[in-house]
Amino acid sequence: MGRLRLLLPHHVTSPGFSSPWRLVAKPCARILQIQAGAPRQAQPNAVLERVHQSKTSPDTRQLEGLSKQLDWDERKIQRWLRVRRNQDRPAVQKKFCESMWRLTFYFGILVYAVRHLWSSPWTWDTRQCWFNYPFQHQSSEQFIHYAAELSFYWSLMFSQFIDVKRKDFILMLVHHLATIFLITVSYANNMLRVGTLVMCVHDASDIFLEAAKLANYAKCQRLCDGLFVVFSVTFFITRLVIYPFWVVHSVLIESWEIVGPYGSWWLLNGLLLVLQVLHVIWFYLIARIAIKAVFKGKVAKDDRSDIESSSDEEIYSGSGPSLKPKDAGHTGTLNGDAHDH
Repeated sequence: MGRLRLLLPHHVTSPGFSSPWRLVAKPCARILQIQAGAPRQAQPNAVLERVHQSKTSPDTRQLEGLSKQLDWDERKIQRWLRVRRNQDRPAVQKKFCESMWRLTFYFGILVYAVRHLWSSPWTWDTRQCWFNYPFQHQSSEQFIHYAAELSFYWSLMFSQFIDVKRKDFILMLVHHLATIFLITVSYANNMLRVGTLVMCVHDASDIFLEAAKLANYAKCQRLCDGLFVVFSVTFFITRLVIYPFWVVHSVLIESWEIVGPYGSWWLLNGLLLVLQVLHVIWFYLIARIAIKAVFKGKVAKDDRSDIESSSDEEIYSGSGPSLKPKDAGHTGTLNGDAHDH
């Protein structure tokens, strides 16, 4: 493990690691006419700022109390809170840059993984993942694959606490913790063959999700819808078919038959099954959006990416130009980070 830790300096695991990539992504955003755009600023108000910092939406009774205290009508208070929350949202150009960085990583690491796994016999016969285990040779390709993936997931882990909090914060936290622990434990136990298969399967669908986000930020709605449907199909095939019936089956059944019981068997299989439960939950959310994209012609609002405590009533209410439901598919879709999944 000492060799692997040497490749995880602070600048790699911190969210700022993708900053140099903005030198490439920002010109692309400008070509697509995606402006940085400073959000509208809410006028200073100490009382409402405390409400905003509490991360809770005031109910009717609280709104009435605030209205009397400030001598504001309730719609004006709701509008102030909406504007204040929007100040915390990252600009579209920033999200475009981050998605472009993630797309580049997922694409690059998938090509690298497929390149060295394609010629590996255990890719086509998973029983060979356990022949002569644990005395298996570690190739330089396997080490680089592990180091890159572990560095990337640590960066996602830390950035969660800095980015705007999403509704799926807990799910993503559990996912990142389980993934990091699995990568670390499998490396320590020399399970590199099956470990690289797990990582490759997980990266395949994320490429299309990040591409769909880029299309959404560029307001190419039809392209966004098509890419999201492709992502949904790829997610189903890789994470609900290949992952459980090919990879998990190998760790759960084949390793027991060939190697016999070993110390980390229960732990590794438990973590793999935790990931599978998360996959099922995510696919339910993804399928709802994909079905709307197919039958309504646009990707609907992504429930996984909303800011905590926001509500449709607050988004669509208030005086001045309001965001109508017709436009919500263009502005509220695929705006989170994150997965990845």
